[in-house]
Amino acid sequence: MQIRVGYELIYHCVQPTPMILTLNIHSSRSGDIITPDRLATDPAVPLQAYRDAFGNWCTRLVAPPGPIRIYADALVKDTGLPDIVAPGTPQTPVEQLPDDALMFLLGSRYCETDRLAGFAWARFGHVEGGWEKVQAVVDFVHNHLRFSYPEARPTRTALDAFTEGKAVCRDFAHLAITLCRCLNIPARYCTGYLGDIGVPPVPDPMDFSAWFEVYLDGKWYTFDARHNTPRIGRILIARGRDASDVAISSSFGPTELLQFKVWTDEVPTD
Repeated sequence: MQIRVGYELIYHCVQPTPMILTLNIHSSRSGDIITPDRLATDPAVPLQAYRDAFGNWCTRLVAPPGPIRIYADALVKDTGLPDIVAPGTPQTPVEQLPDDALMFLLGSRYCETDRLAGFAWARFGHVEGGWEKVQAVVDFVHNHLRFSYPEARPTRTALDAFTEGKAVCRDFAHLAITLCRCLNIPARYCTGYLGDIGVPPVPDPMDFSAWFEVYLDGKWYTFDARHNTPRIGRILIARGRDASDVAISSSFGPTELLQFKVWTDEVPTD
């Protein structure tokens, strides 16, 4: 199958403002890209691409005073298969984890493992099996939190979501990641495109989506605490410890977001 993805963002800056954008499709999907997601701006400004410490593609620019439109449109092929489900997959002991997985056991900006460790072990410590333990965490987070887009806020942490009981997709991911890390299961935050493919459409405006991956028995597996069901057509943009590592834009000066559009649509085939 083929999926059309893209975005159109309009910012207003009061002065020349350096920005870092994390919006390009992840290199792990480079072989699936039919029409590249080339980031463009209006007015045109010089762009500098680089790879960050997590291997994500990022773009640097200096936005001029006034409005700037940032946009891309791409076509990506996809298997059309849902997320892999592998019950019985064992947990990897900490001493056998690869070095690059260890950072995903630690607390981070939005994932306060020290504050939730006691609850995690009391609630899930008895669950046997790595996959089953992660699924128990996902089931809990999915049922404990209430999705509320109007109540989103950028400062909400995993502990805040746990206490308040309300969330957007990034909060579902943060809480599940935190509980998995507490249980010695490496977990990393993912952001990307996820459309209503193979499921009934929802009336909410399209947005970038957040999910997470866990390391079990030598492989990374995808889980989604908000939807809690295997989904079709995930297109990864970036991975990190939490949302602070993969912000779609970081502005080094005062900016105002005037417009935000994202699309993820299956392309009909004859």
